[in-house]
Amino acid sequence: MAEPFPLEPSLWAATAPPAPVTPPLEGNIAADVVVVGAGYAGMSTALHLAERGTRVVVLEAHEPGWGGSGRNGGQVIPGLKYDPDELEEMFGPERGRKLVDFVGGSADTVFDLIEKHTMNVPLQRKGWIQGAHTEAGLDIVKKRAAQWASRGVDGARELSAQDTGHLIGTDKYLGGWVDPRGGAVQPLAYARELARVAMAAGAAIHGESPVSKLERAGGKWVATALCGASVTADRAVVCTNGYTGELVPTLRTTVIAPNSFQVATIPLSDNIARSILPEWHVTSDTRQLLFYFRRDHTNRFIMGGRGPFREPNGPQDWDHLERIATKLFPQLKDIPIEFRWCGRVTLTRDFLPHLHEPEPGLLVDIGCMGRGVGLQSAMGRAMAEYVATGNTDALPLPLVPMKALPFHALHRAYMAGIIAWYRMQDGGLA
Repeated sequence: MAEPFPLEPSLWAATAPPAPVTPPLEGNIAADVVVVGAGYAGMSTALHLAERGTRVVVLEAHEPGWGGSGRNGGQVIPGLKYDPDELEEMFGPERGRKLVDFVGGSADTVFDLIEKHTMNVPLQRKGWIQGAHTEAGLDIVKKRAAQWASRGVDGARELSAQDTGHLIGTDKYLGGWVDPRGGAVQPLAYARELARVAMAAGAAIHGESPVSKLERAGGKWVATALCGASVTADRAVVCTNGYTGELVPTLRTTVIAPNSFQVATIPLSDNIARSILPEWHVTSDTRQLLFYFRRDHTNRFIMGGRGPFREPNGPQDWDHLERIATKLFPQLKDIPIEFRWCGRVTLTRDFLPHLHEPEPGLLVDIGCMGRGVGLQSAMGRAMAEYVATGNTDALPLPLVPMKALPFHALHRAYMAGIIAWYRMQDGGLA
């Protein structure tokens, strides 16, 4: 897989606190658990294991947050693609209700961690609005608001077209709903601070230590870095998500990892800022190829959405987002774009996160579906409990076998066809 567009041009890399020092692995060491990947899932797993007194070592190919955890839009949205009633129907009343509670509390996990550990993470928590761009979208948001409200989410409610227009600042949506649990963080700051507090709790983190081999030997797991140094541990946890390679056979072929593209303006003047998301909500819409946008703590406007599956060639690959931003908010027409960046997300066939245990003592987590900040922070806590206790009830989802997507080698071609079909269905701004 080609390397993503460099991290340096992103807004988040330009404004995050310095990364903690995570020296490359040297020599051969022992641990109770080795974690591969220092994104939200890996760092949360390491933190919660270290707090239990477990000897945990994290190996990262670059630095904590280098991948999708440091490149996403920073929106902290609870839930999944499926509504609560659907999840209970899919998994049964007991497990389904447990999963609903888990994903419903995923945003709380993030904000509670930030508060508990006094993390240096700029944030807002004023709620998430999902705008409906069609009559079918209105049916979706009405149902979604009602189901979460019936499960005790105070303030979850349907929005009229007028209220949606006021709270977002555009008349391009027919209505929507608001989820008060949602919010936003500076995503790379959060990833780096997770690393800092995990290290403070006793975890060892080694950056610039790509793992070239993960194998079972003498009843232990041995993770060998490209440099030849290794970690021998009782258990291994793999959290590589959108940057998964060949380390675990078949894993890469179980997902599609498209790029999510984003742009950010210069800081807006007060009068323009007041006209866009005036109450500091974050938002995304009901399109199949959704757009998501917000203002950050410096009043920059940030717009995200799908772009080319390939790695970008230049600024023109972000033109569609700049065009859409000005269609939604004409007042942005002459506002310069200061940052352009992208990062890979993972999509599974059933649009659910997947947990695999292909061999005893090897736990694999993959799939975020655009909800990674909260979802993977909470998943890390659950995986830590499972790894420490062996109790499968600690996991919100059942362990499932890895199944390669049909014709995965052609995934770029058929993804292009799916994207074209979705664009026709979505209509409007694209």
